[in-house]
Amino acid sequence: MNAPFPFSAIVGQDEMKLAILAAATDPRIGGVLVFGDRGTGKSTAVRALAALLPPMKAVKGCAYHCDPAETRLRCSECARLKAGARVATERVPVPVVDLPLGATEDRVVGALDLEKALTQGVKAFEPGLLARSHRGFLYIDEVNLLEDHLVDLLIDVAASGENVVEREGLSVRHPARFVLVGSGNPEEGELRPQLQDRFGLAVEVRTPTDLAQRVEVVRRRDAYERDPEAFTATWQREDARIRRQLTQARERLDQVGVPDAALEQAARLCMGLGTDGLRGELTLVRAARACAALAGDGTVGVTHLRRMARPALRHRLRRDPLDETDAGTRVERMLDELFPLPA
Repeated sequence: MNAPFPFSAIVGQDEMKLAILAAATDPRIGGVLVFGDRGTGKSTAVRALAALLPPMKAVKGCAYHCDPAETRLRCSECARLKAGARVATERVPVPVVDLPLGATEDRVVGALDLEKALTQGVKAFEPGLLARSHRGFLYIDEVNLLEDHLVDLLIDVAASGENVVEREGLSVRHPARFVLVGSGNPEEGELRPQLQDRFGLAVEVRTPTDLAQRVEVVRRRDAYERDPEAFTATWQREDARIRRQLTQARERLDQVGVPDAALEQAARLCMGLGTDGLRGELTLVRAARACAALAGDGTVGVTHLRRMARPALRHRLRRDPLDETDAGTRVERMLDELFPLPA
């Protein structure tokens, strides 16, 4: 199996890459929705993320790779461990799990382990994709084509952080906290509003219109397909730099200050745009904090708010039948009105 296309080798699509790195820095942002033209690197960027993420510490042998430092959100086996007891740990890759459109509910939530039931006469739970994605990323390509019953299931689990299975005599509850990443082409159908609201950030990607950029995309992709190992090695140092940046951003995230002025600016922007509820402000502040951490800054300012406003707010705007401009342009227009750049 070939190594994934290097994250650092993706040409352009800066907003998409920043949104993905911000969500990886702070999972509380709530995931990333990437909508746009076919063949613009949406799936490539998400799959490249798997090789970029530093390994995480987990309880050794745990099917849900529970966090040994987490005492509250644990599976039933790890919950039995005494407080303060020494736990064997291991370093495991951060999971980036694909959820296929045709997946059955049993494959997603988990079900009775038929092999153990038939050979040993034991009722055992076989974890599904939600269990595998705990503390990692759950990726859905063509998310707007996902079946309604799976959409309802994902909404429930994303809201609670737990997966509850009651079937075939089994009663299982396990942690399922993941960063939801979806991609799709809006021409093939709209995303249900209930699921769209669960994504913290939304990014629109377009086919490059710059000739030099298009040529560079084709050149790099052709080089990768001819010799994936050599191409990956060429970009290894740059990927390592981004990995260090991400690791340092996670470490400094809680030290990044959010002054009252930044909170007020976020609230004024959301009020000006007429977003419903307060999720817009919360997401914008979290995303701006992650942006500041990635940049090595100690305080959130207007620069960080401006960079994250479009992905944090564009999918939260009401449709205005009298305004045909796209949501991203409306956000940009309000930013210029409230926080004009210095001349």
